[in-house]
Amino acid sequence: MTHHILKATKENVHLGGFSHLLEPALTIDSGDTIDVETYTGYYVYDKAPPEFLTPEFVDICQNLPPERKIAAGPHLLTGPIYVKDAEPGDVLEVILEAIAPSLPVGFNAIRTGWGALPQQFPQPALRFVRLDLVHNIAEFPPDSGIKIPLKPFFGILGVATPETARTSIPPGCYGGNIDNRELQTGSRVFLPIFVSGGLFSIGDGHSAQGDGEVNVTAIETSMNGRIILKLRKDLQLSTPVAETSTDIITMGFAQTLDAALEMAVKNMIDFLERFVNLSAEDAYVLCSLAVNFRITQVVNSPQKGVHGMLPKSIFSHKINL
Repeated sequence: MTHHILKATKENVHLGGFSHLLEPALTIDSGDTIDVETYTGYYVYDKAPPEFLTPEFVDICQNLPPERKIAAGPHLLTGPIYVKDAEPGDVLEVILEAIAPSLPVGFNAIRTGWGALPQQFPQPALRFVRLDLVHNIAEFPPDSGIKIPLKPFFGILGVATPETARTSIPPGCYGGNIDNRELQTGSRVFLPIFVSGGLFSIGDGHSAQGDGEVNVTAIETSMNGRIILKLRKDLQLSTPVAETSTDIITMGFAQTLDAALEMAVKNMIDFLERFVNLSAEDAYVLCSLAVNFRITQVVNSPQKGVHGMLPKSIFSHKINL
């Protein structure tokens, strides 16, 4: 297997969305390892402190080619990565081997009309949050004594679809802006593939986030990672599934939390039928007895997210994905 380094440059990133027409930033074989660099804050760089800025990031913000500006989403994504032999109907396994902030500062933004309480907090607000990368904490508010553990993850892990320009804001069957705080180092994410090569992109680094991400953003952070991309022709999925060291995760995305919960439950039942050989009714009962359904996010309009966490510890045998 080959090891690649994918730097975030104006040639290797794209802004605001996904497109199957994008020129790949990298072409790999299944099983290759990639050290990937991501930046965040394209629309706030002119307000950022010096520690937030690198010459490469400033170059991206000032000189990103028009063809790399895909849609109106705020996210700067690294990729896409083309996986040889990947075809629609296959599954892409994304192994998250390492995730770490690359800079000692991130930001949080309240955006007018967004978030869980847009009427109560209508004014935009931008805060830059210092990261203590030695002690792995962020103190917020500053000098408050409130210390938030850093638990970094990538908010966006997604593949392209046949759409020419799909915004990066909502998640869906392709992954995208999942914003699931459980997908930290050591996790695996399984994404259905919709176009040749998969065209996987990554970004939207978060150093810390609560379930729900209620004010629209987490601690948005430029993030580096090491990933392995594996082509899985032995799997068939219609929606993303993930695995952490402790849980299997199914997801639901819909315009209401009720509908997102219903989808997450149905997807968990389907998983238990296929991979644990339970009947649908037994799977439904097990969901009520042992699966924890949590709000992923409520802000990525028009899609809210709910995820179900199935503890692997309850099984006497390994679940093979």
